[in-house]
Amino acid sequence: MASWAAAADRLRLELPNDVQEVLARCERDGTVRSEEYEKAMMVFYDRHVCRVKPLPAELEASFAWLKEDDTVYMTMNGPSEFHVSGTLKAFDIRQDIHKIKVPTLLINGRYDEAQDEVVEPFFQELEKVKWYRFAESSHTPQLEEREEFMQVVARFLGYQKQ
Repeated sequence: MASWAAAADRLRLELPNDVQEVLARCERDGTVRSEEYEKAMMVFYDRHVCRVKPLPAELEASFAWLKEDDTVYMTMNGPSEFHVSGTLKAFDIRQDIHKIKVPTLLINGRYDEAQDEVVEPFFQELEKVKWYRFAESSHTPQLEEREEFMQVVARFLGYQKQ
């Protein structure tokens, strides 16, 4: 999680100053569930989670469910990618990667919050691994580059386009 948080912090510095100020103030004041914080986070999400506008219905539905009950997200992550305070804060699976013996597909996008430096250690340590980076996607290539995503997954699974 440390490399994820470091990448998120770096991406945060690329946000407009007024957005960074809102995020910092809300985190400092404990108002991370406010509409103001949510709006500021959407600037990040628009860049690094899903760049499709308007947001696809399935992602809108996910956000709506999260807003209705954020228990799991808050417990595991905390209020945002920048303010990780949940059980995942100290989580790091990298020391156990060598135990994964099955073929593994790693994916990320050029604009993804899962930056290359986050994915790279998995690529280096997994025995049977393929890594595909989507050129025009952020964190949701299944929504942003759906056809290419389906082809990548199908190839990985051994299916041929009929």
